[in-house]
Amino acid sequence: MYDSRRSNRVIKKKKKKSKLAFFLLTPLLLLALFVTVYGTFLYNKAENVVADSYEEMDTDIGSSEKPKEAVVKPDVNNTSILFIGVDDSNSRSFEEGTRSDALMLATFNEEEKSVKLLSIPRDSYVHVPGNDTYTKINHAYAIGGPSETVKTVEELLDIPVNYYVRMNFYAFIDVVDALNGVEVDVPYLIREKDTEDNRNAIRLEPGRQLLNGEEALAFARTRKKDNDLERGKRQQEVIQAIMSKATSVTSISKYTDVMEAVGDNMKTNMTFSVMKDYVAYTMAGTAQNIENLQLAGQDSRIDGVYYYELDEEKLEETQLILKQHLDLDSSTDLAQEEPTSLEQQQ
Repeated sequence: MYDSRRSNRVIKKKKKKSKLAFFLLTPLLLLALFVTVYGTFLYNKAENVVADSYEEMDTDIGSSEKPKEAVVKPDVNNTSILFIGVDDSNSRSFEEGTRSDALMLATFNEEEKSVKLLSIPRDSYVHVPGNDTYTKINHAYAIGGPSETVKTVEELLDIPVNYYVRMNFYAFIDVVDALNGVEVDVPYLIREKDTEDNRNAIRLEPGRQLLNGEEALAFARTRKKDNDLERGKRQQEVIQAIMSKATSVTSISKYTDVMEAVGDNMKTNMTFSVMKDYVAYTMAGTAQNIENLQLAGQDSRIDGVYYYELDEEKLEETQLILKQHLDLDSSTDLAQEEPTSLEQQQ
């Protein structure tokens, strides 16, 4: 029944362009549940899900500054994870291939047990090293998949990226519903389509409230009254809501639903052992020790195409924040010395 329901939803979502970066944290949040629930069945099921989702990265990925240990562990090293949201259901027919819909970088400081969570606007104008071109950052995935996306983010932010988690979004509603909803603060009246494209089927009044899967989807997708930056903030808010809910849920019957929702929609270069190491962050109060970051910039156009042009001064400030969080030398230069502004490229 679950498989049939998920298949129907995929078919009906052929025109959807979800940008739900918050769902990408689900694998780590799922594993946090096992700190309080040690059932052998659940543990083995989770291990199998991650094993089936494991995908090695290209051997040349990453910067020279990345630790060379075979496994970089959060209880020893400061680490970073790039969450990549894509629609890889063959519902898109772009000639250049599937693009990433959402990008979010999380850095983890081992000593502080803290997280910096950075939303990266999908239309950010950046250098993509794989084909030495300047374009929207979401094109990097079409050019070279997770490897090229990681390389592009490393160059942009001038820091190493240790791991990636790539997911699509078809199981999002099932995950939120399996957790009995998430509590968020709705900023204004929201009217959005539901998953069956019924116009204005979702109506959310302003205020703090518990949202089910359909409602959470609408909350994260809408930008009719603001922009991508504000939507990124809402996505970050839902991440924290899911983290809080995942560590408090006590119904074992819900966990298998969450795992099934994640299992068919994830690829990562993290092993089950590495994922378990991140559990300590969640259970050590990390859900209340997250700093949300945004990349400042402005709307721009070149040859009639819309781009989000990053503010270079603010970008340097963000780079410094992330380097300090990862305890890197602030003078480290991992990026190529090339301009990133539209004005310089014209």
